[in-house]
Amino acid sequence: MKRVAIFISGGGSNMLSLVRSMTGSHPARPCLVLSNRADAGGLQKASKLGISTEVVDHRPYGDDRSAFETELQDVVTRYSPDIICLAGFMRVLTEGFTSQWEGRMLNIHPSLLPKYKGLKTHQRALDAGDKEAGCTVHEVTAKLDDGPILGQARIAVEPEDTAETLASRVLVQEHSLYPAVLKRFALGDNRPLYLA
Repeated sequence: MKRVAIFISGGGSNMLSLVRSMTGSHPARPCLVLSNRADAGGLQKASKLGISTEVVDHRPYGDDRSAFETELQDVVTRYSPDIICLAGFMRVLTEGFTSQWEGRMLNIHPSLLPKYKGLKTHQRALDAGDKEAGCTVHEVTAKLDDGPILGQARIAVEPEDTAETLASRVLVQEHSLYPAVLKRFALGDNRPLYLA
């Protein structure tokens, strides 16, 4: 049984979809939900589900990413995860951290990578006149939103879409795609999964 640590910064909706999927014959179980923000709503949700939680606040470290990541690594290591899932974790991790988890860390990103790495993905898709939008699960590397793609889900962009409506419709896809990819990944299957 694989042990999964989930990193969040906010409400944790993707974290919840992952946790709820890890039951029955699923090859993994959650061992930790960690946030860089003590006020992240997802921490309480995880606690109510009986999952251990930790906070490693990035703010006291200022611009010293290395010190923050050293603390992050120390805390995570205590839970011995096999896989880390970034689920709305709003900190860019450097090679100092990502290299230690190479091939074992996943992220979900709200665009059809390689398009629109970084932030404001939905507005950028609308501004470009894209007919499709979606989300991508990928392995994490030191390059932002750049690792091998493990899955994508696509939706049509509607004429009346705003960044907000597009985000909410893509989020529904995220909640299906991420658990499906994690299950395959935990079984050692890295073939990309494409959901229509």
